[in-house]
Amino acid sequence: MHDSITWIGMDVHKESILVAAVNGAGATAARWEAPNTLKGKERLAKRLSEFGTIRCAYEAGPCGYDLRRFLETKGIPCDVIAPSLIPKKPGDRVKTDKKDAEKIARMHRMGELTAIRVPTPAQEALRDLLRAREDANEDLVRRRHRLQKFLLRQGRRHEGKNWTRDHWRWIRAQKFDDRNSETVLSEYIAAIDQEIERIGRLDAQIEQESINPDIVPAIARLKALRGVDTLTAMTILSELIDLNRFPSARKLMDFVGLVPGEYSSGGKQWRGSITKSGNVHVRRVLVEAAWHYRHSPRSTGAAIKKRREGQPPEVIETARKAELRLYKKFTRMVMRGKKTTVAAIAVARELAGFVWAIGRI
Repeated sequence: MHDSITWIGMDVHKESILVAAVNGAGATAARWEAPNTLKGKERLAKRLSEFGTIRCAYEAGPCGYDLRRFLETKGIPCDVIAPSLIPKKPGDRVKTDKKDAEKIARMHRMGELTAIRVPTPAQEALRDLLRAREDANEDLVRRRHRLQKFLLRQGRRHEGKNWTRDHWRWIRAQKFDDRNSETVLSEYIAAIDQEIERIGRLDAQIEQESINPDIVPAIARLKALRGVDTLTAMTILSELIDLNRFPSARKLMDFVGLVPGEYSSGGKQWRGSITKSGNVHVRRVLVEAAWHYRHSPRSTGAAIKKRREGQPPEVIETARKAELRLYKKFTRMVMRGKKTTVAAIAVARELAGFVWAIGRI
């Protein structure tokens, strides 16, 4: 069966697409370059159709899924490959676009590549909205740091918690004799205010999307978990699309890069830090949610209890089980002398398992 298939690897760039064709026997059948334009893709699809039965693949990157969607309209199957899961040979230090395209074709033929789940345009748009919110928050943190460093250089230090109302009153009350310093202070403050307004606009749009009937039930179930608010739930759903595609909780943990790396040699085996491969956005929100499990389940607030009202008994039971188990894990690890950051990552890994369980109810 494989002998009759031509395997196509592509290295996609903004201006061009490098293509390599490998036949069923593993020999290179052709190499060429096509412009990454509508006409260029039309000619690419026409030439690909001349090979008969084909399987195409390219590495996910900044050019997104446009090529894959275009080829599918022409009846040409195409996989988009997760870059972090492409095997790398030790000592292979030669990298060119042509070699990359051929490497993808050969590995695809050998079944060594992992295809990612390609979202629909609507799913991708929602995901982009949530990633824009994440970017805005990161920009806000950077702008705050710049302001703090400026004030520190001027010998201005606030006693108390940062970014509270009291802190902001203190910042706005600062005065400088030098007009340049006054300008710098006002510009830094204005930049932060603009970023807060930007986050507000994005949050308003996200709130509108959260009442979409197609995702309301899934959001409500995930929000039964402590530490999972609307933004966290929507990030998980927009990035993972369908939790049922993971056959086990371990697969989900692996997908978001929360499992420890394993090393073995000479009959000895040891584990290192987490792999950090896979989806960084879901990993981030899970680690943030994990910090909520520092607190005893007895401190479960009215807001969480209200979110659980009307949920199926299995969802409530799973959420309560998560509270007890993850609080005990966090506490035990800290008592054994582990850093709280290490404990949070370990808890996030198990929280991914509870997310998987609730997502399949």
